[in-house]
Amino acid sequence: MEFDKIYLVWRKGSGNNRHAVGTLEKQVDGRHFFSYLPAAIELQKTEGFTPYTEFQDLNRSYNGNVAEVFGQRLTKSDRPDVDSFYKFWEVDADKANDKFYLLGKTQGLVPTDNFEFLAEYKMQPGIHFLTELAGLSKRQLEKGLLQIGDTLTFEKEPQNEKDRYAVKVFKNEKFVGYIKKYHSKIFYDAGADKLKLSVKALDQNGTIKRVFIKVSL
Repeated sequence: MEFDKIYLVWRKGSGNNRHAVGTLEKQVDGRHFFSYLPAAIELQKTEGFTPYTEFQDLNRSYNGNVAEVFGQRLTKSDRPDVDSFYKFWEVDADKANDKFYLLGKTQGLVPTDNFEFLAEYKMQPGIHFLTELAGLSKRQLEKGLLQIGDTLTFEKEPQNEKDRYAVKVFKNEKFVGYIKKYHSKIFYDAGADKLKLSVKALDQNGTIKRVFIKVSL
């Protein structure tokens, strides 16, 4: 399995820092567990964090149907464009019925809240996943600087005060942003120097707004 832990990540809004507020884990027996992290309580006080609707108690652990509850965020399997959706997100077709796996691979993004599901990927043969370039609102990269298919390089930044697993991304010599927080952890695993980065998709209008990057071995 590419991952057995997914961070429930929240931020106040676009441009704000991402914070892990909980973990969704898959045990060896196939059961799923969800619990909040201590940071969630502090963020509730300082930034107005609101717990996930179905899991309001910040001090308890949840099991049972947690993957199914979170799985309501996923694209419905009977949609005519679902195959294109899976292909974009680098989903293995034989795992398309696994909600835990789909949440990690697609990040469970919806336009109605500020939650993301970021998997803690582990180095293994054939690893591949999609992440997003972070820090673009601060970079203000000009349109056309990046193109689909571009090969990018990376540099670890363990001295970063905000994230000891920070990874900087470059096009040639130009710094363009960071690997999305928590996805960056895999770059600190043994053998991670062999990981390859390429631009999968981007949104640009005057400046580059979003960049999706394929990470592969």
